[in-house]
Amino acid sequence: MNAQQGTTPEAAPVDTRPYSPGLEGVIAAETGLALVDGENGRLLYRGYRIGDLVERGSYGAITNLLWTGEWDPTVKLATTPVPPAVMTVLRTLPKTAKPMDALRTAVSMWGATQDITWPPTPEQAKAITAFSPSALAAFARLRAGKEPVDPDPSLDLVDGFLYQLNGERADPGTIRALDAYFVVGAEHGLNASTFAARVIVATRSDMVSAVVGAIGALKGPLHGGAPSEVVEQIHEVGSPDRAEAWVRDAVDKGVRLMGFGHRVYRAYDPRAAALRKVAESMDKKPDWLELAISIEDVALRVLAEKHPDRALKTNVEYYAAPVLMGVGLTPDLFPAAFALARTAGWTAHIIEQAAANKLIRPDAIYTGPGERELPAS
Repeated sequence: MNAQQGTTPEAAPVDTRPYSPGLEGVIAAETGLALVDGENGRLLYRGYRIGDLVERGSYGAITNLLWTGEWDPTVKLATTPVPPAVMTVLRTLPKTAKPMDALRTAVSMWGATQDITWPPTPEQAKAITAFSPSALAAFARLRAGKEPVDPDPSLDLVDGFLYQLNGERADPGTIRALDAYFVVGAEHGLNASTFAARVIVATRSDMVSAVVGAIGALKGPLHGGAPSEVVEQIHEVGSPDRAEAWVRDAVDKGVRLMGFGHRVYRAYDPRAAALRKVAESMDKKPDWLELAISIEDVALRVLAEKHPDRALKTNVEYYAAPVLMGVGLTPDLFPAAFALARTAGWTAHIIEQAAANKLIRPDAIYTGPGERELPAS
């Protein structure tokens, strides 16, 4: 062998520990916050069914439940002002900036203006959850050439967000629909963004850093981008009378129907069921909701006919799309609205992680060459 090539490497040691790509099926935490029962289509927040929480609660009450464990349907949570330093940053962002980038930047800057200490607390969680909608609404108005609107402390968070976004009070049906979306989006176990938040706070970093990391994880299209793709799909169908032919053609061509199937749920997603119930109860259903309901009925029937061996049921993204569109949000705001809702769950997990903290540090199986010598110079 040529000395310049070095010696033949030894074989790498064999690591026989099991490997699960994506950590699928690996238990990485214990939590008392939410039970995600995919087989039976159940979602419980601290033991309470998601459908009951949507029907009888509000997002403000859900945040309190997740942070403290106490159920009080009278709890309100108002949005809070954007500090001047954060507003200055928002004004300097290009109008072409993505809303998720603007939200991530605003939360990071907000954290730099606060005295966020260890350990994380419900008070910190409340502060960041109440600030974030104001920041997103301010950016949305600034990029449209409008001035931000100050929060109204008499309004609950979802109502207040819509007021700051549009400059006027929303009608009760719109508020109810978006509040239901925020409730079902508040928490969902150890998903990618929540896990990222727990990893960060496990280092004894602060709550803001963990939330910023979670926003970054949610920005990825495999996690937070599906509702906007549902919008494109509904656009393509166009009208209820075209649904049957469009769905059959898509399924026959192997095109994935957005909003159907889920990595966890093998039954109808209970969050989708709760959102559909709210949508159907609206006095004035937006055309988007009417069309979505028509398409769903056809899609479920065709999928059951074509793929009887697969559990392809409606997931939450399917109804998230028409609800968010129906309340006046543009598709590029969907992931950021999801982040506003999920802040309650992120911060609850951050508090839970810190309460019994252990640094999260999994191992990796080495697959490179065995030990070898550097080539001779």
